[in-house]
Amino acid sequence: MEKFDIAVIGTGPAGLEAAITAKVRNKTVLLLGNKGSSDKVSKAHTIQNYLGLPEVSGEDMAKAFLNHAKSMGVEITEDKVNAVYSMGQYFAIQCHNGDYEASSVIIAAGLTAMKPFPGEMEFLGRGVSYCATCDAALYKGKSAIIVAYSENDEEEAEFLAERAEKVYYLPQYDYKGSLGGNIEVSVDVKPASIAYTDGTAFLATDKDTYKADGIFILREQIAPSQLVPGLQMDGNHIAVDRSMATNIKGLFACGDITGTPYQYIKAAGEGNVAALSAVSYLAELKKSQN
Repeated sequence: MEKFDIAVIGTGPAGLEAAITAKVRNKTVLLLGNKGSSDKVSKAHTIQNYLGLPEVSGEDMAKAFLNHAKSMGVEITEDKVNAVYSMGQYFAIQCHNGDYEASSVIIAAGLTAMKPFPGEMEFLGRGVSYCATCDAALYKGKSAIIVAYSENDEEEAEFLAERAEKVYYLPQYDYKGSLGGNIEVSVDVKPASIAYTDGTAFLATDKDTYKADGIFILREQIAPSQLVPGLQMDGNHIAVDRSMATNIKGLFACGDITGTPYQYIKAAGEGNVAALSAVSYLAELKKSQN
């Protein structure tokens, strides 16, 4: 498994700036996110306060960000991060399509407004999971519930259904798919709470209660407190100091996820600081290992 110096999670202004700065400092960089950059940027109308880019549209700014990153040799790995674990001298990063290792991690994934369902955190890892493809092998001959937020999740449902006996698919988006076979699709159903008793998972909704061997919640983003065990939060934001350092050594955060103001130029500035701090951390780590 290839080990990177710095892994950056997120491809908005903060993540791209962090990756570019790390690249300038001659570090190997793993940039995880969407190749289309941030929707928050690309769908903005006119931005007037970004230094050097007056009266720029969100679409043009997003293109400028991505072109800059590309010109620096920064590549985006499209993958969804499920968990980040501090292993002391390095971090293990679990993603949908594989696992990675990095000596330092920068979280720049933006702010998610989604809150966990009642019971979700209590049964995470014990009946509740965030990756159907990762855990599909455990469901041979069993049943599972998928709460999906994107049409991309239909592929995960099909993969899981090849192994599971029954899959209940609850799309939380405008479903136009054609899932069938042992996949039962229920539209216009809103999850309410989760319970897990005697090996059976229960998902209460505004209509019925579904039961299966496990529940998969396939959100586009996972709350930082769920993403990184032991991460200190400040409300809905990651708590950081002026160097963008979190309470976990070697882990940094930047952009909207660290708090207001939610501004592109602030996010990019914090991305720069986070990357420089990560570079300094790597230098200290190298000294301690010699």
